[in-house]
Amino acid sequence: MKIGEYNYLRVLRFTSVGVFLGDKDGNDILLPNKYVPERVSIDDEIKVFVYKDSEDRPIATNLDPLITVGKFASLKVTDVSTVGAFLDWGLEKDLLVPYREQKSEMEPGYWYLVHLYYDEESDRLVGTTKINDYFNEDTSSLSNGQEVEILVGEKSDLGFTVVINDEFKGLLYHNEIFQPIKLGQRHKAWIKNIREDGKVDLTLQPVGVHAIEPNAEIIINMIREKGGFLSLNDNSSPEEIYMLLKMSKKNFKKALGSLYKQRLVVISDEGVKLAE
Repeated sequence: MKIGEYNYLRVLRFTSVGVFLGDKDGNDILLPNKYVPERVSIDDEIKVFVYKDSEDRPIATNLDPLITVGKFASLKVTDVSTVGAFLDWGLEKDLLVPYREQKSEMEPGYWYLVHLYYDEESDRLVGTTKINDYFNEDTSSLSNGQEVEILVGEKSDLGFTVVINDEFKGLLYHNEIFQPIKLGQRHKAWIKNIREDGKVDLTLQPVGVHAIEPNAEIIINMIREKGGFLSLNDNSSPEEIYMLLKMSKKNFKKALGSLYKQRLVVISDEGVKLAE
């Protein structure tokens, strides 16, 4: 039975306080009444999350936590005490980040990028903001232009530290952001560059040749939607372009140039229209 993870367990017996579930090794655990699904029977297999309650007893729930063992999440501090900070991770008992696991002192009301691990010495689930040791440094499976999922982490002068595919560390620069983003959000992103030291730079828009065709189609569709004329050109501001097309000025110019070379559009000082 894996603590801090989802488990598929078999219904063993019903009691006044809930249902006891068991694994193939003979271990059992309580699923309290408030979490018991309707129309469940003996020998049914159900998916539950296993963690420890306020008395450090293993317990099951059908609630979905915001983080599981080995993963990352941006979590909000609800309280601090003499033992550390307590974070809301979607379950009844808050997640503890001991002071020894805090990169800097954590404060109530703030969000922090956290990794969750199972501490065998204390037999407890522990959160940590000292996350660098938990990233995979072998980026050989990644490639430039690859589409990935990112978790937005900490903000810096350069941009945002992000977690790539729940495994790698990356950086999303401020000048690559053309839409509102918030800490803790997950986004689709593309790898812009993998440096020699293994660090990964990202962008929120497709890069290289992958960016041209989809963006060109967006421009064509918007011209049609606007009745055949779009009041944008190379001199338009990045803000105007993003407001109408949700793309950067750089990608707009690339896509527009591609359409022009294919003689699909006519560009003027006033804007762009479909070629006759």
